[in-house]
Amino acid sequence: MHAITQSGWIEVISGSMFSGKTEELLRRLRRAEIAGQEVAVFKPELDDRYGETTVGSHVGRSWDASVVPSEGDGIWEIHEQLNGEDVVAIDEANFFSTELVAVCEQLAADGKRVLISGTDQTFRGEPFEPLPQLMALAEYVDKLQAICTVCGEPATRNQRLIDGEPAHVDDPTILVGAEESYEARCRNCHTLRRN
Repeated sequence: MHAITQSGWIEVISGSMFSGKTEELLRRLRRAEIAGQEVAVFKPELDDRYGETTVGSHVGRSWDASVVPSEGDGIWEIHEQLNGEDVVAIDEANFFSTELVAVCEQLAADGKRVLISGTDQTFRGEPFEPLPQLMALAEYVDKLQAICTVCGEPATRNQRLIDGEPAHVDDPTILVGAEESYEARCRNCHTLRRN
C-alpha cells in the first residue's frame, strides 16, 4: 500500500466509532509482520475495554499492546520502550494529550513507520485533538466511515447516548465509567441535547 522508504513516516487511520479503524490498524500490523518487520503496539492507560494489554476491535480481533500514560512526559514511554522495531502502532490516539504529536514526529524522524488510529471528532462533532494535528502532519491519512444507525447513510459522527437519550452538549468530552453507549450517525441524524 505504501512505498518502502529510507525515512520514517506517519499514517493516520481515523473516522467515527464503528468505522473499522482498529480493524484496519490490525490488518496493517499483520501485513508488516508477514513482511518480516518488527512491530510495537501501544495504547493509552485510559482505554481498558478489551483487556489491559490488548488492542482490540469490535469484531473480536486483538493484538498485544503496551499500556502507556495518556498525558505529559509519560507519553514518551512509547519512544523509550522501543527495542529496534520498524513499525510503531498507537491505538485510540484521541485519548492521548497533544504531546503525542511530538512523540510521533520524533519516531518518524528516527525512521519508524508510525501507525495511528483514533476518532477525529468528539461526540459533539468537533475536532478531537490530537488527531487533527496528526492528520495534518501525516504522510498518509485514511478517514473511514461507518453506517448511520438511523438512516443507513455513510456516518462520520459519534452519537453519545446516556440512558438512551442524546448526550448534553455540555457533558465532558471523555466520560470514564459512565453508563453510556455510542452509535455511528451521519451529519443529519447526529443530535445533542441543549437544555
